[in-house]
Amino acid sequence: MNIAVIGLGYVGAPLAVELSRHFPVVGYDINVQRIDELRRFQDRTGEIDSAALRSANILFTGDSDHILEADVYIITVPTPVTEANVPDLGPVRSATERVAKLLTPGDIVIYESTVYPGVTEEVCVPLLEKGSGFEWKKHFHVGYSPERINPGDREHTLTTTTKIVSGDDENTLDKIDLIYSAITKTYRAPCIKVAEAAKVIENTQRDVNIALMNELSQIFTRLKVDTNDVINAAASKWNFQAFRPGLVGGHCISVDPYYLSHKAATQGFIADVILSAREINDSMAAFIVDQLIRKMAVNRMLGANPIVTILGCTFKENVPDIRNSKVFTIVDQLKAYGIHPQIIDPHANSEEVDHEYHYHITNDPQPADAVILAVPHADLIVDGWDSILKYGKGPDHGLVVLDVKAALDRHWLPENVDLWRP
Repeated sequence: MNIAVIGLGYVGAPLAVELSRHFPVVGYDINVQRIDELRRFQDRTGEIDSAALRSANILFTGDSDHILEADVYIITVPTPVTEANVPDLGPVRSATERVAKLLTPGDIVIYESTVYPGVTEEVCVPLLEKGSGFEWKKHFHVGYSPERINPGDREHTLTTTTKIVSGDDENTLDKIDLIYSAITKTYRAPCIKVAEAAKVIENTQRDVNIALMNELSQIFTRLKVDTNDVINAAASKWNFQAFRPGLVGGHCISVDPYYLSHKAATQGFIADVILSAREINDSMAAFIVDQLIRKMAVNRMLGANPIVTILGCTFKENVPDIRNSKVFTIVDQLKAYGIHPQIIDPHANSEEVDHEYHYHITNDPQPADAVILAVPHADLIVDGWDSILKYGKGPDHGLVVLDVKAALDRHWLPENVDLWRP
């Protein structure tokens, strides 16, 4: 089987590299800069090292003529939401229409993009039929195998995580299973809709659980009880799940629940728990800013031109991914209060931050009144509290510190620091 991977981001590029160890693979993307980087054995996502790219037998291309010979097309494009939190299937539709023009009898199209149940068969198949002039299940087949990439995770990788596979008939499922079982363990879902639903609830479940902890954090802060201390105590019971409070961003957890709630709404059902969880998690940025303002007011730091240094702006630690990062919501709110925020992040791409959020990453920060440790990258906290204190105005001035992920050791809390953590 000749395989074409359509979309070479966090999901598609690692998949193409692994599959190329077992099959002829062409990697396709419309982003010319991305193609050029991969040809130079560079991966901006940090998920693939240069050696793996050098050894991979892949043609990276932006020319659709190079994927004409494919028997299997795997579509791994993003599935974002609009500003109104409505699913945006534009990238999936566009990729589908592009592939439809290339189909030949016997081809298989596999989708990995996170969608609500029914998208593959009810949205994508009609586009494939229209664009190719072929009949589904007679001339071509489809399958769904949801991506499970966790950026920055070196333990749960593509090849160590079970892959759900599904197909529109048993023979197609066998072929899809053959492809993915070459690189990892597989789980055969009974149908495509089950596979689509399984993926979307993975992140929805996590979003709901984190929302509970974020709500508890807002309660316990008012009670002057440390939420992480409470969680640690509760975790002494064998069946307690120790989710932690914090900002919820990224392309998956903060997006996927809207796909399921949208589909539910089309069936006349309002997904109250899912939507409430989204509202709670999105409120955390404002809650964190509120705690900062309170601390700064108590310490009389809200005079002329207060400065707050924000450490980390990616959506999670030790990755360069800034998609849907809630740190920039904090930045917006600080500016609304007349506070000067300065962002430090050794992992984020400064040009990308400027383009996507219109903010600058600073390499020469001014001494700050407060520090928000928003994303505890390992290199930002390598020296513990000394890594934080160097951004303050000195021991005589005092420093407010918000440790959003409770990454710092409170047993070594410096005397001049007023600490808050959720």
